[in-house]
Amino acid sequence: MARATIACLVFCSFIAASTVSANFHQNFDITWGDGRGKIINNGEVLTLSLDKASGSGFQSKSEYLFGKIDMQLKLVPGNSAGTVTAYYLSSKGSTWDEIDFEFLGNLSGDPYILHTNVFSQGKGNREQQFYLWFDPTADFHTYSILWNPQRIIFSVDGTPIREFKNLESMGVPFPKNQPMRIYSSLWNADDWATRGGLVKTDWTQAPFTASYRSFNANACVWSNGASSCPSNSPSSTSTNRWLSQELDSTSQERLKWVQNNYMIYNYCADNKRFRQGLPTECNAA
Repeated sequence: MARATIACLVFCSFIAASTVSANFHQNFDITWGDGRGKIINNGEVLTLSLDKASGSGFQSKSEYLFGKIDMQLKLVPGNSAGTVTAYYLSSKGSTWDEIDFEFLGNLSGDPYILHTNVFSQGKGNREQQFYLWFDPTADFHTYSILWNPQRIIFSVDGTPIREFKNLESMGVPFPKNQPMRIYSSLWNADDWATRGGLVKTDWTQAPFTASYRSFNANACVWSNGASSCPSNSPSSTSTNRWLSQELDSTSQERLKWVQNNYMIYNYCADNKRFRQGLPTECNAA
């Protein structure tokens, strides 16, 4: 009986913690859209909508300096051409850092493009783009950013799709000093989003809606100039393991599988764009 009680207490406390982490009322503010962003189902689901007048967006109440951020998204279904659903981490200022997921809509039956980028000290131009191996409009899928002092890993449903390593030793800036908030928005970008702007948004299909749920941040919260993660906290502990996490051999194989089969653009292979030579990190082993 005592064991059952203890097990129940552990399980119940885990559920409570998960519920708190996923509650959009507690963790996010809808920042624009004049009512087009909504938090529903007792805070468990957030929706963003876009019509011809406006899109919508939200941001996290907290800032983070390193973390593992998970969010489940279900993207705009049907003819989503011209629309962009952005989900990203960003700091402020002219030399900002940013870690991007952007989902570029397409005509019905054509695949979404998942666009990723990393900005450090205001410089981006590190785009990699992918098709997905499933329909991201049919159900919710988990999109994750692991950001620690050594690397940034983008993952989809637990499968890594991109790794950006800290190569400061080679002179490549890496986001590590500026706390970032989580942002998301749904907006019209038909001047470039679909086939370089050739396909425009069909407003007869509006409103367009994207949905979010199951947010979780295992992260260092930055508040009043200090981190919630003690500087002497060993990263080997179970709660802080993500602080030194890297790709194991299985994850590296999955990363290669995605990049070999689903990557459709890699800035590190674009010699025409970088005529003076590819960026330094592209030449790293």
